Amino acid sequence: MKTLFALVLIGLSFNSFGQNTSKQLKGIDKELQNVLETWKAAGFAVAVVKKNEVVYSQGFGYSDFENKVPVNPNTKFAIGSTTKAFTGAVLGVLRNENKLSFSDKPADYIPGFKFFNSDMDNLVTIKDIMCHQTGLPRHDLAWYFFPTNSKDSLLSRVRFHEPTYGVREQWQYNNFMYLAQGVIAEKITGKTWEENIESMFLKPLGMENTSVDISGLQNGKNASFGYGLEDDKIVKLDYYDIAGMSPAGSMNSSVNDMSKWLKVWINSGKYEGKEIIPSQYVNEAISSQVIVGSGLPGADHSDLFMSNYGYGWMTSSYKGHYRVEHGGNIDGFTASVSFFPSDSIGIVVLANQNGSSIPSVVRNIIADRLLGVDKTDWNKDLYQSYTDGLEAAKNIESESTQKTGTSPSHNLKDYSGKYTNEGYGSMQITLENDTLFLNLPREKFWLSHYHYDVFTPIELGEELDDGTPLLFVNFTTNDLGEISSARMMLQAGLDAIEFKNTPAEVKIDASSLDRFVGEYTLGGATVKVYTKGGEVLYLFVPGQPEYELYATGENTFSLKIIEGYNLEFNDGADGKVEELVFIQPNGTFKAKRK
Repeated sequence: MKTLFALVLIGLSFNSFGQNTSKQLKGIDKELQNVLETWKAAGFAVAVVKKNEVVYSQGFGYSDFENKVPVNPNTKFAIGSTTKAFTGAVLGVLRNENKLSFSDKPADYIPGFKFFNSDMDNLVTIKDIMCHQTGLPRHDLAWYFFPTNSKDSLLSRVRFHEPTYGVREQWQYNNFMYLAQGVIAEKITGKTWEENIESMFLKPLGMENTSVDISGLQNGKNASFGYGLEDDKIVKLDYYDIAGMSPAGSMNSSVNDMSKWLKVWINSGKYEGKEIIPSQYVNEAISSQVIVGSGLPGADHSDLFMSNYGYGWMTSSYKGHYRVEHGGNIDGFTASVSFFPSDSIGIVVLANQNGSSIPSVVRNIIADRLLGVDKTDWNKDLYQSYTDGLEAAKNIESESTQKTGTSPSHNLKDYSGKYTNEGYGSMQITLENDTLFLNLPREKFWLSHYHYDVFTPIELGEELDDGTPLLFVNFTTNDLGEISSARMMLQAGLDAIEFKNTPAEVKIDASSLDRFVGEYTLGGATVKVYTKGGEVLYLFVPGQPEYELYATGENTFSLKIIEGYNLEFNDGADGKVEELVFIQPNGTFKAKRK
């Protein structure tokens, strides 16, 4: 009888819980449908977790807007940076197994890994990279415009990324640091980041509708397309393959699958009684490890304040309740995953709209209902702020800095070439007919002349508008007057990023290099040209270091480490090299072969 009475009480408790939640969410479908229409989105899905139950799960709009395929709770979306909580949790599991300490340095696990300067190398810890307090700004275009599938290759760029603050002086979001965490875990486990996520979380949680790369959307069933909004029209966007930057944001999932992930965090790392993430790590990850900003309450919402960061999670106070949240954005998709630890409530919203406010609006609408706080008309408030911002932007008066009547200093073909920055990557400038084009690894732009040697990139198919361009490509010359580099403002707070123009290297058979080997007389001094291993040509001038050469033509070479210094070998009547010509900023000098 006692057992039966206990079961009856449990049944009553669950029934009461279900009835209460049902009452709190009464009419929510209509309200959320209104959100979809207000923001002119293709679609979104939402799931709500309370303790160990999914109390609400629904889709709105379309996953395929053109063919009117409805969104449902199992529709897969790109979840962007909400991936970071998974990546950080991998290190939490490894720390619990005594395989690393958060006070260790990244280089302890990644051989040869370096930052921009020795202070960073000596001071930055794994905890710093988890909390975004290395001093590095985002440098996001270094991976977004120049993607690669190699995580190690991407990570090697970090040593050339200039910081804007000292270590631990300022919180600054940086995707490369979550890439670093994924690589650290790879070095420790001997498995890829993708395999670690699968084995540690996806399989134990039964997240069968979640994938770790873009193929989950491209080839998956019930997968959403991504969309943007142009002139109030919904337009389909191409999927973006985040490639090697995967630990920072490559995952795809559904709200039903993400509700399982939320249950883990709400229940101190456990899922159905089994520990998935160590509780100590959960407590640290959702605590304030670093201050993001002042987070002061505003006049309109005095009950919203605090802005801090844990490990892969933002923390704040929402109407008297502690909120843990992280958003995600990638081309055509926006996500929000949040929970209120003290209230055992979790909310996940996934939208197939680029840079959308929908996840924030929906999250707040549902939170107000379930937390029993005064309701705010979030849809009206945030949409009003959005339209006010658009109107304010239209009314901004700016005077063009363009200098009319100017022309480029060189023939357009002289701007062609391969331009490289070690912290970002390589791009090609090409001349097609009478137009210059900027060719990036994943996108091509045509270059419109702005003034002097400054051009502005325009998307193919787009026309140049009357507004001030957002980005300039500024070509510069060396002392020889050659186009030597292209500079672009790709990171706020820093000088323009310089891409050096490196003449395309011509492959010459090792056997053909022998014809250049010998001694040459230059003003009484003997200059030596020789090979090493028979494959690379070197130059030695008395009193100077040895210079490695690379071929730029059949008989022309450049110095590997010094810009603007070129060599040309001239043949005599017998077809053999008889002269070496030095072409450099202070003149052209000829040396006769001995």
